[in-house]
Amino acid sequence: MSDSSTAPRIVFLEMETWEEDYLKRLCPPDWNTRYYSEEADRIDLARIADAEIVSAFIYSSLDARVLGQMPSLRMIATRSTGVDHIDLAYCREHNIVVSNVPSYGANTVAEHSFALLLSLSRKIYPARERTLHNNFSFHGLQGFDLKDKVLGVIGTGRIGQHAIRIASGFEMQVLAYDPYPDTAASQKLGFDYVDLDTLLARADVISLHCPLTPATRHLIGKPAFMKMKRGVYLINTARGGLIDTTALLWALDVGIVAGAGLDVLEEEEAVREERELLSGRFDQAKLQAVLCNHVLANDERVIITPHIAFNSREAVGRILDTTLNNIVSYLEAKPNNMVTA
Repeated sequence: MSDSSTAPRIVFLEMETWEEDYLKRLCPPDWNTRYYSEEADRIDLARIADAEIVSAFIYSSLDARVLGQMPSLRMIATRSTGVDHIDLAYCREHNIVVSNVPSYGANTVAEHSFALLLSLSRKIYPARERTLHNNFSFHGLQGFDLKDKVLGVIGTGRIGQHAIRIASGFEMQVLAYDPYPDTAASQKLGFDYVDLDTLLARADVISLHCPLTPATRHLIGKPAFMKMKRGVYLINTARGGLIDTTALLWALDVGIVAGAGLDVLEEEEAVREERELLSGRFDQAKLQAVLCNHVLANDERVIITPHIAFNSREAVGRILDTTLNNIVSYLEAKPNNMVTA
């Protein structure tokens, strides 16, 4: 057993009560663990300034300002696959190990993508609204089949490949774009790789499954929308910044995009908590994205869910288990799932 002076000081942020209970049952009793519901940029950093290990989800902006106030920090165990909320350059410079959860919900996120698509294709939301008012007319509720439609998948990692497996069950034709093609997966799952312009031009439905990087930010902007066929449907369960929100509104207005299913939004942290708009951290471009999100939320052609594609009982359990394993591996001097990019 470690005494209090040598026990690792571990801080878990963005904790729900059940997650805290789950981890308390599994964490070794000699760890010095503390649990907070707040994100890193909302908590009083003096409370966690002594942390050696921090575990957070995507709504904690672990930038240089925040990380610089934790001088003892040696590891970040993010409970996510994406790491765009972490200043990796700062971590490299200060020898802070960053571990992520590379695989927790390939099926979970892909299933949510199709939940959004099916809600759009069969007009589930307006149909429910109508029946709530005891109106059982089917006028204006005609949907469309997924069978024989072309699904364009951007990003063929674990989630993208699972989306392709689901699409095969609907007898969709799949085209995919990825800067690093997986030819073995293409042969096994029966889909074709094409360049991005070809995918945009031919797809009836486009589903995003790629990470957010400087190269992919606003990958789907006005130039991309102008290459799409009219009446395309767009699904995004990856990262909000992949889509230029202003351009999406334009594409909806001119009829290029017939509908969108979005589990993620640009600047979604401000949408979640509107007081963020008063923080002084948002420039005009970010404020415009937030306002566009409000317009999207009121567009009957758009379905927005609050970043819950990952949030199944099974997937969140896998996230917590992997995060805990990452911390144990680090403490045993065998770091696991390290992020190097």
